[in-house]
Amino acid sequence: VDSGLKDDLVLGDPNAPRFVLWEGKLRPVPSKPTDLPFFDLMSIAGKLRAGFGAIGIRPPPPGYEESVEEFVRRNLGAEVFERFIEPFCSGVYAGDPSKLSMKAAFGRVWKLEEIGGSIIGGTFKTIQERNKTPKPPRDPRLPKPKGQTVGSFRKGLTMLPEAIANSLGSNVKLSWKLSSITKLGNGGYNLTFETPEGMVSLQSRSVVMTIPSHVASNLLHPLSAAAADALSQFYYPPVASVTVSYPKEAIRKECLIDGELKGFGQLHPRSQGIETLGTIYSSSLFPNRAPSGRVLLLNYIGGATNTGILSKTEGELVEVVDRDLRKMLINPNAKDPLVLGVRVWPKAIPQFLVGHLDLLDTAKMALRDSGFHGLFLGGNYVSGVALGRCVEGAYEVAAEVKEFLSQYAYK
Repeated sequence: VDSGLKDDLVLGDPNAPRFVLWEGKLRPVPSKPTDLPFFDLMSIAGKLRAGFGAIGIRPPPPGYEESVEEFVRRNLGAEVFERFIEPFCSGVYAGDPSKLSMKAAFGRVWKLEEIGGSIIGGTFKTIQERNKTPKPPRDPRLPKPKGQTVGSFRKGLTMLPEAIANSLGSNVKLSWKLSSITKLGNGGYNLTFETPEGMVSLQSRSVVMTIPSHVASNLLHPLSAAAADALSQFYYPPVASVTVSYPKEAIRKECLIDGELKGFGQLHPRSQGIETLGTIYSSSLFPNRAPSGRVLLLNYIGGATNTGILSKTEGELVEVVDRDLRKMLINPNAKDPLVLGVRVWPKAIPQFLVGHLDLLDTAKMALRDSGFHGLFLGGNYVSGVALGRCVEGAYEVAAEVKEFLSQYAYK
């Protein structure tokens, strides 16, 4: 709404199924409570174990920061971890759930056990607290999704940064590379940039750094070695996105619903012999993503458990994705896909590993204790990796900047 894109927002059907590959078959994930008794992704014993664990019949918390795997296995059992959470961590974080921190990566779920003694107990307590303190009225300008879903824009996600840049006009400087930051005697900062027109220096009362932590580490080392050291320890594994298109008839008949490929997409547990992390059904989710008679599939590969993708060529990455898809979604004898894009990020998604929040606090406190007020850390390693959390985190940092600058405003 703020960027003027309300009418360009497109939302996926919240009732569209999501799939997980298990034992050679794409199996739907339950989307509502009434699905729980009937879905075939878990055994009856696994469902019972999860149910008992959710109400608190499970081992107590160990007293130290648990990984995602430790938390889920203890609370909900092995099947929930292996068939839901492990592929979700691989698909969303491109991460290793044995190393990801439950508190840092999935803090809202982690907190349920802390406040209610169990996941179900915490859920009830959270609902009670919400009922006691009603939310402020919803902004009537905002769109109203019909359920839990994902969103994009009519011409893709690139519309959002372009709209923000257009609204800011000449304040946005492209191809300016920050080379150094120094603190001024009046408490402000001097920033030196390499630009297409040569070196440029700017003075500012505050600075917000939303660059990757390893880039921030290099820039901040002359100011605070302690902050730089903490920021250098965050891990970013490589991830590649491979966008391909097949004719509709290439989809296996058993994967069609009412003659169409429907759903959000599919995730692949690492135990199932598939290298691709997951696949988004782009043309099923959003309008005008592919011509009539074709499907558009966005695939992710790599991550913390498969850093070897960096040694593969773009052609080899496409071959891996195509080979994987033919094992479960695409007919083995289908024609080669139309390749629309291959992009490799050598350092892609920051991993919220055990100790992540402590490292972040160390970096922030080191800057504060050294007197670097008005220098703020932001970005996905601070707020969370999802686009929504990045947007929310940006509003939060903006509020911090506003509060900081208010002390210098004319009263």
